Amino acid sequence: MTDPDRPPAIDEQPPQRPMPPPAAHIRQRRFSFVWIIPIVAAVIAIYLGYRTVMQQGPLVTITFNNSEGLTVGQTQVKYKWVALGTVESIDLSPDNSHVIVKVRMSNVGSRFLTSHARFWVVRPRLSVTNLSGLTTLVSGSYIGVDPGPPGGHYQTNFKGLEEPPGVRSDEPGSTYVLRADSVGSLNTGSPVFYRDVVVGEVLGYDIGNGIGPVTINVFIRAPFNKLVKPKSHFWDSSGISVGVQGGSLRVKVQSIEAVLAGGVTFDSPAEARSEPAAPDNATFHLFPTAEDAEAAGYAHQIPIVSYFRSSVAGVSRGTPVTIFGIQVGNVTDVKLQLDAASGRAKVRVAMELQPERVLTSSEFSRDLDPQQVLQKLVDRGLRVDLETSSFVTGSKDVALTIVPDAPPAKITREGDALVLPTANDGNSDLLAAASQITAKLSAIPFDQIGANLNKLLVTSNQTLGGDQVKHALSSLSETLQSVQHLVSTTDRGLQPTLHALPKLTSNLEATLHGTDRLMAQLNRGYGNDSDFQRSLGALMNQADAALRSVKELATFLDRHPEALLLGRSGRATGGE
Repeated sequence: MTDPDRPPAIDEQPPQRPMPPPAAHIRQRRFSFVWIIPIVAAVIAIYLGYRTVMQQGPLVTITFNNSEGLTVGQTQVKYKWVALGTVESIDLSPDNSHVIVKVRMSNVGSRFLTSHARFWVVRPRLSVTNLSGLTTLVSGSYIGVDPGPPGGHYQTNFKGLEEPPGVRSDEPGSTYVLRADSVGSLNTGSPVFYRDVVVGEVLGYDIGNGIGPVTINVFIRAPFNKLVKPKSHFWDSSGISVGVQGGSLRVKVQSIEAVLAGGVTFDSPAEARSEPAAPDNATFHLFPTAEDAEAAGYAHQIPIVSYFRSSVAGVSRGTPVTIFGIQVGNVTDVKLQLDAASGRAKVRVAMELQPERVLTSSEFSRDLDPQQVLQKLVDRGLRVDLETSSFVTGSKDVALTIVPDAPPAKITREGDALVLPTANDGNSDLLAAASQITAKLSAIPFDQIGANLNKLLVTSNQTLGGDQVKHALSSLSETLQSVQHLVSTTDRGLQPTLHALPKLTSNLEATLHGTDRLMAQLNRGYGNDSDFQRSLGALMNQADAALRSVKELATFLDRHPEALLLGRSGRATGGE
């Protein structure tokens, strides 16, 4: 151990102190560009997240009966093909009665969330009146939305429509209400016609409590809604109308679309076309036929009633009422009335006369009393009768006819209706025809004709049964037997002669040929202009004529051998 107090030796080196460590110099290093990429990515992510949160709209709940065509994360909500949201989830309701669809809307789509909005699933739809959604065969189904009219309160729960709405809020037009006794063949989407042009459609119907009339809502697009006037008439133009008019069968068809899906037609009277259009949601009566609608368009209606005590088969509501073949009204009701006390029955036929069918407004005024006019006509024999309009269908028309020598009658009133007398209980035409036939039959002298026929029969019996007739018949029989025997004998006698005639004709022809050769030799010997030549030529002409006569006689006798007895004319020759 070294003594610290001892001085060091001369050759001994003093211990060296350790060198202090060098001072550290900290140098600031430069920023590395490697960190730029993650920083930028983080900024973008933050921005996208913020933007997503800011643009994300509310979550909407829509209920449907089923989720056909809907897919989570793919099915979108669209309006005019602009995406407004996406389906986030699809689930069943607690009672399994419907489907709950959760849709995340965008900020733009949030403006559609009002109580007036309507949602439905757009799928391919094919029907008689509608062919839509075909683009979804490629792009897939989506949820359509209609914002509805402005206003309404904010909401996020909706009940989806199973069918697309008939009217969209962006489609101009008007909605009207029709009331009818029954719907008939009308259905949602049935067309509305104006002069055979489709101008709207049926939105739907409501039968209410099932007791009152049926309410039918129709939509008519602009500018056709301006054609609907307060006095317009609507009628059911569905199906095919078959009837007899003017003695001919008439078939009316609105269109094939109306036949298959039903249809409604409307029109306005001429005097109402200059009036302003009917307001939106105006109510009209839906008539069953065009004839009923036309009859309702007349301003003047004169109700009349007639009672028939015979069959009124072929008469029903809408049957025309005519005078001289011109329609002046129609039947409104046919009802059987039975008097229990007396046991008598009669048929009450209610009608309406429309003077405007045959009279102008200047010819018919409200100051004219219909009862006085009709009474004057009744005094001249006017009666209500039934006329058959078609023997094929058995339909009849109610005719106002003039009956000659009709007994006096007075027009009475039954409430507002005028009671007109009938003509012989509605069978005047048949009775008149029967009366004419009876009169003609009565004018025939059947007694005298019978007496003359009786005398003729007696005389004929006496004549035919007399001895002279019997003797004549016996002589005629004997004569016929004799003639038959004579003909048979003559036929046997002439048979050899007839057989010899062809041979004789052949010999004559041979002779003529020989004569011709002789004439040729003589011609060469004596010349063509000698007396002998001329005489011989005349002889040959006479022989030729004789030969033709014999041939004709032979041919005639061969065909008619009886001519030897009866002659050429078929009668006896009289000994010639």
